[in-house]
Amino acid sequence: MTLITEPTLLPIVGGDLEVPLVTGESVPYANLDYAASTPALAEVRHEMDRFLPWYSSVHRGAGYASQVSTRVYEQARRVLRRFVGAGPDSTVLFTRNTTDALNLLGRAMPEGTTVFRFSTDHHAALLPWRGARVCRLSVPASPGDAVRALARALAAAHQGPKLVVLTGASNVTGELWPVAELAEVARLFGARTVLDAAQLAAHRPLYLDGWAVDWVALSGHKLYAPFGAGALVGSADWLDTAAPYLAGGGATALVTELAGGESVTWSDLPHRHEGGSPNVVGAHAMAQGCEVLGKLGWDALIDHETAVAERLRDGLAAIPGVRQLRLWEPEHPKTGVVPFTVAGLDQQLVATALAAEHGIGIRDGAFCAHQLVNSLLTGPGLDEHDRALRASVGVGTTFTHVDRLVDGLKSLVREGPQWTYERRAGAWVPVPDPRPAPAFLEQL
Repeated sequence: MTLITEPTLLPIVGGDLEVPLVTGESVPYANLDYAASTPALAEVRHEMDRFLPWYSSVHRGAGYASQVSTRVYEQARRVLRRFVGAGPDSTVLFTRNTTDALNLLGRAMPEGTTVFRFSTDHHAALLPWRGARVCRLSVPASPGDAVRALARALAAAHQGPKLVVLTGASNVTGELWPVAELAEVARLFGARTVLDAAQLAAHRPLYLDGWAVDWVALSGHKLYAPFGAGALVGSADWLDTAAPYLAGGGATALVTELAGGESVTWSDLPHRHEGGSPNVVGAHAMAQGCEVLGKLGWDALIDHETAVAERLRDGLAAIPGVRQLRLWEPEHPKTGVVPFTVAGLDQQLVATALAAEHGIGIRDGAFCAHQLVNSLLTGPGLDEHDRALRASVGVGTTFTHVDRLVDGLKSLVREGPQWTYERRAGAWVPVPDPRPAPAFLEQL
């Protein structure tokens, strides 16, 4: 089967990938799962190839390659600081991902901190505060309702340190949250703020200082750099006095032996919370992803994603039984995330059949935001314990990709799956599944 696709906004690794179908054919892969992990940009891979011959230990090596690697690693901090709109004195801590960054901040909170967060948050922003006093805010009816609910909660809060957890864009619906307004309310009540920008950073500009947000957490694998790095960027206080997130090499300035133990002097920031050998390749890849997006320009990126997402939403709206999910009014600004359900079909089976029969990748489930998805899956024809489907777009998405998804869904709604599927270990699988594994897997 031959499918023609138009050029992507930016070249991506795997843009020419062909995947096998259960029918024995191969088709170009339609990746509509950008909200989970973005593909690597071709330019990011090029920069990695240029750097890898120089890859070595950082900070503690006198060798020339170590010096080069240290410069690359520290330059990545400067790029991240600029990308999120933070001032020159802001701290940049490299982590594994957004989840790791928020857990780091959770460990650094002063004793007695009250955390304010919405039940709509991704689990990465929902769960790191379990040792603290948590004020749980319910699903807001509108952006304005979210601001008013936070103000009421802060006005009634206990004395002591306060931290407000903000979501930049919902990973379930793509809807943009009123970050500036929520941060302003937090400041009025003397609360600190942290922004989960995992779903925002690759789709809209960040203004950490302009919004007066204290910290932002983000991930490289959402920024077209899937090499296992994330970052926490922002204020030094709380972090500069907290015990290291990971105790070990790099986090220590001096260790001396005492009777019955060791005396430890911890390093200053940022090394205090970056114990162990850092992921210099991941940090550089993440920074390069930021640089490429910056060179492209936000207007071009937003125009592209808006166009393909609107084409997808319009196509889904024309399919009987397909219901798109949202928190707020349809016209509310959003990224290219499109959640939906298909009446009368098992949602996981739909995603499996789209992959096996059409070469399309989307996500099914509750998207690590169980409370939000359960709240959306209510009403006529919906079951709060059901799963949802989520298609999401990015710089590598084309009109052809979204048209293939719409056509595949039309076929499933009209005729049902054209292959046999069985439930195994809680998942639908094609039976038989004649699709060959990639050659490199066969060689492992």
